[in-house]
Amino acid sequence: MEVLPLVALIAGSAAVAGAARRTPVPAPLLLVAVGLVAAYVPGVPSYALDPHIVLPLLLPPLLHTAAVDSSYLDLRANMRPVAMLSVGYVLFATLAVGYVAYLVMPALSLPVALVLGAVIAPPDAVAATAIARKLGLPNRITTILQGESLVNDATAITAYKVALAAAVGVSAGWAGGIAEFLVASVGGVGVGLLLMVPIHQLRKRLKEPLLQNTLSLLIPFVAYAAAERVHASGVLAVVVVALYLGHRNWQVDFATRLQEEAVWKVVAFVLESVVFALIGLQLPVVLRGLGEYEGLHAAWYAVAVFLAVVVARFVWVFPATFLPRLSERIRAREPDTDWKAPVIVGWAGMRGVVSLAIAFSVPITVPHRNLILFLTFTTVIGTLVVQGLTLPPLIRMLKLPPKDVQAETLAEAQAQSQASRAAEDRLAELLEQPENSTLPPPLADRLRTVLERRRNAVWERLGEVNPVTGESADDVYRRLAREMIEAEREVFVSLRDLRRIDDEMLRALLRRLDLEEAAAYREQG
Repeated sequence: MEVLPLVALIAGSAAVAGAARRTPVPAPLLLVAVGLVAAYVPGVPSYALDPHIVLPLLLPPLLHTAAVDSSYLDLRANMRPVAMLSVGYVLFATLAVGYVAYLVMPALSLPVALVLGAVIAPPDAVAATAIARKLGLPNRITTILQGESLVNDATAITAYKVALAAAVGVSAGWAGGIAEFLVASVGGVGVGLLLMVPIHQLRKRLKEPLLQNTLSLLIPFVAYAAAERVHASGVLAVVVVALYLGHRNWQVDFATRLQEEAVWKVVAFVLESVVFALIGLQLPVVLRGLGEYEGLHAAWYAVAVFLAVVVARFVWVFPATFLPRLSERIRAREPDTDWKAPVIVGWAGMRGVVSLAIAFSVPITVPHRNLILFLTFTTVIGTLVVQGLTLPPLIRMLKLPPKDVQAETLAEAQAQSQASRAAEDRLAELLEQPENSTLPPPLADRLRTVLERRRNAVWERLGEVNPVTGESADDVYRRLAREMIEAEREVFVSLRDLRRIDDEMLRALLRRLDLEEAAAYREQG
């Protein structure tokens, strides 16, 4: 791709995603809609998805950032529902949707129909994470959806390879398919387990934050490539490594964490924006290859496959939720649930760019390849638009219990109080040591003041809120601190302009103020 179209794609996607933050519409949906319209605007170049770019270059960093931000402990606690969706549901959807396509479209052989089923079986990791984050779903539902979306791509890609082998006449049978699935899944997890500890140790030993963050950007590609090299699942390798690094992230230097969070926020924002814009921009590419299927037949096929995808998810989700709970051991281990949670999980099965990338990778020798591509595209658009737009009102209608912000803040305050007591005890020990006797009393008092401020900040969030401004005492403190810092910043700039200090000193002074502001005015939400 030429540089100018690529720059235009990134800039346009970022602008639309930024505008979406000012609307109630989730960014993925607005990006897809704008992409559909832009595809027919004169002068907009043709953007064809290349699976050799999407799968090895876009998917690993997106999976990495989603997995690092996930909770290993929460995923482990919800392993059964996550596995039921990420493995069981994907295989079920491959068979169910493929068989419906085989019945509805006589031209498709069963192996080719199963290729279609595997392609559109996995809900999209990016869509699920982005929309769940936007809607503020209950923690357990969000964890299950995120966990499913992290692993299901590996299941779908393996199922696709098995179905494709059958479609082109080189299948090794069911035994060979199961063996390939086991090699891919066990091998992917194995590669991740082999890589995660050495990578983490290397991160800890690199003392320069720039080097640590350079390594951080390379990690998902290294894990993916290493697993694919031995014909294992690169997706699972990336997820295993990222979950471990996220769980152990507290062991790296604070400067690395701050810088890494900022770097990955930018990477995730740009890639997510580009991915959803690319989905909409595929419309001309897909329609050009439709050929003999244009008209009512193509529309009927699209509706039938979309309905099969939606219905198959509910057919799987409800039994998978309630039948295992007949076991007393599972009931004792997992929290109770009602019918509302599986309704949300069933309706949150949006498809995305991974399905389209797999569809574009179908060899041209496979019969009816263009029809597979068209049906994948319509299913992705249908699920993103229909389910994505109706999910927020559905959640409001079901009146799911919101997050208990008061309880979370109380738990945070209790944890901070316990940590502060430990810090006070450690400070008292250190001040008694002879080598620290030269510390002036005002600086010792400042250490105590900062610690007290940190301890009180969380408790103040539980206090009363100003009925006029809606601010808590903590909000007022941060606002005043910010105003004071801004006054200092203006003085430093004016001194630079008067040539009383140089730019190098200005940058050092401003960085110090930036760190003070970051500490005083934490990002909310």
